[in-house]
Amino acid sequence: MSSLPKTISTISKGTQTPLSVEERLFVALDYPDAASALAMAEQLAPLGVSYKIGLQLFYAEGMAVVRQLRQFGKTVFVDLKLHDIPNTVAGAVDSLVSQGVDFLNLHTQGGPEMMRAAVASAQQAATRLGQMPPKLIGVTLLTSLSEQALNEFLFVAGVSLGEYVQHLALQAQKAGLDGVVCSAQEAPLIRAACGSDFLLVTPGIRPAGAGDQDQARVITPAQAFKNGTDYLVIGRPITGASDPVVATQAILDEMRGALA
Repeated sequence: MSSLPKTISTISKGTQTPLSVEERLFVALDYPDAASALAMAEQLAPLGVSYKIGLQLFYAEGMAVVRQLRQFGKTVFVDLKLHDIPNTVAGAVDSLVSQGVDFLNLHTQGGPEMMRAAVASAQQAATRLGQMPPKLIGVTLLTSLSEQALNEFLFVAGVSLGEYVQHLALQAQKAGLDGVVCSAQEAPLIRAACGSDFLLVTPGIRPAGAGDQDQARVITPAQAFKNGTDYLVIGRPITGASDPVVATQAILDEMRGALA
């Protein structure tokens, strides 16, 4: 089983700097309004974590909330799961890059032409603006979907869930994406196929003792890192905790322990 290097790097303004454990934790700010999201971000700001904005918050507040989050100086992952014809996705990527998004994602099942169009658009927009392009991350298979759903609903027969996700990851890498969103249960397969430089972003993380909620393929933070994950996305175990700061610190401690 391939494991994650103890230190990975990120490029900021052309310089490679070590990526901290805190930066590798995206807290999912799944709120209906900016006030609630910003209150949580401000509460967690001393811990140095990064933030993810999903569909609910983005549709309610748009890019304004992304700009507001930047007052905390953190990495912002705009999780819109773009999926449309290549020209439309290219236009959306251009708009997002122009707004200074750090991470954004798109569905790999949109096909190779769509993914290549997104990559080209991100690079062109970044060059035009004189900035680093964002990390483009492909969504493989939603962590709410099980192998039964793969076989019965998506009608993919004779292929295991892991094989299907690995195939999509390889297609994303071939198209030029920086990495994929995947369950940590599939991370070893993807790491083995795509190498150490391909980023793996893992939702469906639940600390020991937490319930699965609506996720079908969950794993603990320590197990995720041991499986080769680069970034964790955690929402309700933090935002729904009685003390989010304590809950986040416990997760960070578990992450450090896994990398020690």
